[in-house]
Amino acid sequence: MREEAALPLLDGGARLANSPAEVAAASDITFTSLPGPYEVEAVSLSSDGVLQGIRPGSVYIDLSSSRPTLIREIEPQFRARGAYVLDAPVSGGKTGAASGNLAVMVGGDREVFYAGEIGAGSVAKLVHNMIGHSVRQAIAEGLTLGVKAGVDPEPLWECIRRGSLGRMRVLHEGLVRTMFRGEFEPASFALNLAYKDISLATELAREYDVPMPIFGREACRRTYAFW
Repeated sequence: MREEAALPLLDGGARLANSPAEVAAASDITFTSLPGPYEVEAVSLSSDGVLQGIRPGSVYIDLSSSRPTLIREIEPQFRARGAYVLDAPVSGGKTGAASGNLAVMVGGDREVFYAGEIGAGSVAKLVHNMIGHSVRQAIAEGLTLGVKAGVDPEPLWECIRRGSLGRMRVLHEGLVRTMFRGEFEPASFALNLAYKDISLATELAREYDVPMPIFGREACRRTYAFW
């Protein structure tokens, strides 16, 4: 343990422990937030890890973006000691942490906090990040195309922000109504029109020599053309 890394917390009244096991032994609830699966396994299951100090009836909550199968392997070992495990990865980054606006995706035992079985939080976080990174790449492709085609970036982004995409209707209304409730009629948009729109955009991209790995011709054809 590096005391210098904990100085801001110590200045605020925290006490320094020599190991994760010591933290768990002194706590009703133990949180970890770590870079990835390797660190989660080491901190939770090593010879001086959380498991070695956990007390019956206490709770171990892992906030890391980790591997769902790992937390499912960890949980039975804590359960055998009478403790509970929640996987609760967070979303929001440094900005969300600083403003207190992090989203927490929790999976675990109903008696502790229910949002899904153990591992559900990690699955939700990975799906969230996968979709988020894909959306960012699509935004990058679209904005690059718009700017190369002669539109200034700020008014271009304002058009996107004020359209249905910017209002995120597909997230707040569309998916709930269709996929989750099974109500697909009336259709909100014709797939042949979607194919037409993306085809025109990719034609424009070829005209201005803009690479489109997300919305390339073949990807577009595979997704929409058979409709």
